[in-house]
Amino acid sequence: MSAKFSVLQVQIQNWKLVMSESNRSNGMVEEFIIVGFPGLHDRASKNIIFGSLLSVYVCILLSNLLIIGIFLLDEELHTPMYLLVANLAFSDIVITTTMVPKLLAVLGSGSNVISIPACFIQMFFISATIAVESFILALMSYDRYVAICKPLHYFSMTNNHLVTKQIISCWVSAFILMLFPVITTSRLQFCGSEVMSCFCENAALHRVACSDTSLSSYVGLASGIFITIGPFAFIVFSYVQIIMSVVRASSSTGYRKAFYTCSTHLLIIAVFYLFAIGTYPAGRIANVSADMRIMVLLLQNVIPPLINPIIYCLRTKEIQKSFFKILKRNKILSKCF
Repeated sequence: MSAKFSVLQVQIQNWKLVMSESNRSNGMVEEFIIVGFPGLHDRASKNIIFGSLLSVYVCILLSNLLIIGIFLLDEELHTPMYLLVANLAFSDIVITTTMVPKLLAVLGSGSNVISIPACFIQMFFISATIAVESFILALMSYDRYVAICKPLHYFSMTNNHLVTKQIISCWVSAFILMLFPVITTSRLQFCGSEVMSCFCENAALHRVACSDTSLSSYVGLASGIFITIGPFAFIVFSYVQIIMSVVRASSSTGYRKAFYTCSTHLLIIAVFYLFAIGTYPAGRIANVSADMRIMVLLLQNVIPPLINPIIYCLRTKEIQKSFFKILKRNKILSKCF
């Protein structure tokens, strides 16, 4: 009786395996597996990346929450520029929180299974929030343009109410725009379940698709160009106008003031676009390993949220002043010293 039962169990297992393979061949994959770093098999290497990534994630949360907290607690910072800074900090938190916890689970406990709906939700929020950041950087360049080129009309051309409407428009338009690549990719048939990346992203999902990915690729490319080239062109145009205005002023004081006003924003732009541009060659050079490509992709989404609050805290006197003012107001400094 036990022998017959064992044979029956084996037959059931074989039937399940055949059905699983049949489902995969018919594009009926029921879940994805986030591979993470395929070249890392030893526990020690995974622990190092896990510890480093966890530390970076905690720093991102604390530093960006600090920026948002300072903005909310100090009414003197309730200006259009710092309203944009607070939204940039919030978008940084959204991007990393959507991606990093799942990757930590993959590295730490091997919990690398993700449902198909959860995979596309993750893909959507990451891509949409990156688009939001790109749009907000363009709004920041416009704010700097008005502040330097039209200082007498600054408060008539921009104010908190108007900037709030612009920010809402950025979020809504980014979320609507990034629906298209997610929808076209979700309609593909998938024959494989192993996503060779650190999160669900368009290129990695195309590699496990068994149907034609041309439409999805074109839609993804068009969306990517729109959210990067469009805002970048607007930023370049704004700074060309700023440079021309400063040159016409022909004053050393004007040069220094303009440099101080724009330097922080330029650093943020440089970090964002350098890492965004750096992912393209990494994905197209034949000799680049999968682990290197995935690491570059991870850094693109982790380093800017880590560096942005550091730049603002170190280079913006208003934020430094507000921080110490809040500490004094709550008598934290007096308790520490």
